[in-house]
Amino acid sequence: MKKILTKEIQNYINANLNNDLHSLLLRKSPFPEVSMPEIVQQIKGRKVAEKKFPFLLQENIVFPPNLNLEQASSQSTALFKAKDLKGMKFLDLTCGFGIDAFFLSEKFEEVTLVEQNTELLETVEHNWNTLGRKAHFINENLEIFLNRNTENFDLIYLDPARRDDEKNKKFLLEDLSPNLLEIQEKLLDTAEQLIIKLSPLVDISYLISVLRGLSEITIIAVKNEVKELLVILNSGQQKKDVKISCHNLESTEPAFSFNFNDEKSAPSEFSEPLKFLYIPNNAILKSGAFNLISKKLGVKKLHPNTHLYTSDLLLEDFPGRILSVEIIESKQIKKGEKFNIISKNYPLAPDEIKKKYKISDGGNTYLIFTQSQKGKIILKSL
Repeated sequence: MKKILTKEIQNYINANLNNDLHSLLLRKSPFPEVSMPEIVQQIKGRKVAEKKFPFLLQENIVFPPNLNLEQASSQSTALFKAKDLKGMKFLDLTCGFGIDAFFLSEKFEEVTLVEQNTELLETVEHNWNTLGRKAHFINENLEIFLNRNTENFDLIYLDPARRDDEKNKKFLLEDLSPNLLEIQEKLLDTAEQLIIKLSPLVDISYLISVLRGLSEITIIAVKNEVKELLVILNSGQQKKDVKISCHNLESTEPAFSFNFNDEKSAPSEFSEPLKFLYIPNNAILKSGAFNLISKKLGVKKLHPNTHLYTSDLLLEDFPGRILSVEIIESKQIKKGEKFNIISKNYPLAPDEIKKKYKISDGGNTYLIFTQSQKGKIILKSL
């Protein structure tokens, strides 16, 4: 690592930030102590940091291999997770590249980071020292650490590995590394609160059925793409209803929160399409709050299996997309026209619709192919 930080090599990296990386890889490194792939990896890291974690765009920061860059949280999601967190002792058992830990631990007096990858932890330690942040850096398997640890912590953060040895994605808690179901009791004995980052694919009902001390599940989307689920567990918490909160970061949409059991008892009101159509953001769709949307926000559903909502009065702060619409007949769609096509609870997928009506993507107008209680309908945005 020290070799890549020499002034000459850093100047070379800076001078080649905008050059074609494939062409660079074909060159011979001008520095015998550092290979060209190592140099190119630092350039890649800076390019990722520009979009994903710009706080690392400083002198003497070292970036890890691509896999660690991909797996690291973004700065925006880490900042969101860190909101309102503070205490005496913070423990991250799966440090990785340390993005989450950097922000989550900011208002804690003492920080401990555990990571079994020696080279990665050395990179994190160097970067934290460069940024003026202190921590205890422990190069160890987290289960070994937990078995020998005698300390208690205010907060433990955990981001389990979600791929097996064949790189297949896993999301059930017993299939992760570590197996969360095997160690959850030990974790709750070690900290007052746990925050665990999970795959957006994991089922919420399943989490509620298998986790002890579960108080909240937070669904985090960024620009309407669900990135992660956070589960928050508290030691000593008795079994009760779980709060679900849905957030779409980097948007102006408000958060939507509810108690899990309320969705089961909430009735939906139905209507044929009215003046405005509402499409919930993907964090809410992941939450399954299909009836509560109707009850809490005063909008009506088109169909039990169509998660689209409607009203005559504009609800400006709806957490999702809002369109002013009218019902049209299929014969009103002209060959060669351009539309943004949405298909919800409709027999044909967007590509099949484009082929059938000989239309293409583009323009500022939406066509929504869906179903109301009266059957299949086509809506056009105004």
